[in-house]
Amino acid sequence: MTSDPSAAYLAEPYSKDSPNGREPCLGGQLSEKAVWVDESICIGCKYCAHVATNTFVIERSLGRSRAFRQDGDSTARIQEAIDTCPVNCIHWVPFENLENLRAQLDAMDLQDLGKLPKPSKRINLRKN
Repeated sequence: MTSDPSAAYLAEPYSKDSPNGREPCLGGQLSEKAVWVDESICIGCKYCAHVATNTFVIERSLGRSRAFRQDGDSTARIQEAIDTCPVNCIHWVPFENLENLRAQLDAMDLQDLGKLPKPSKRINLRKN
């Protein structure tokens, strides 16, 4: 009896479902929650980015922290980063809420933390 090595290419995949982005990367269980940084109250202290370097990054244009990878660090390491935040702007949220939270954040006009506030128009009281 001889076996045909090309039979491996004809085998069905384990799951017929299409990927949804929540698959366990290394065989772990599906995570029920995602990490979210409320950039509207972030002060850009960089503590979280120093603790969980594979999860958080300081966003270049605004100087605020952002979770760029959900599976970058262990849950314990991410929780440690959350605990170091002095303004409590990092939260665990359901994955389903991420899109809505991002849309709310995009609707805000956030000021760059590295620049002086935008000058307001003032009434010129001096008469030349």
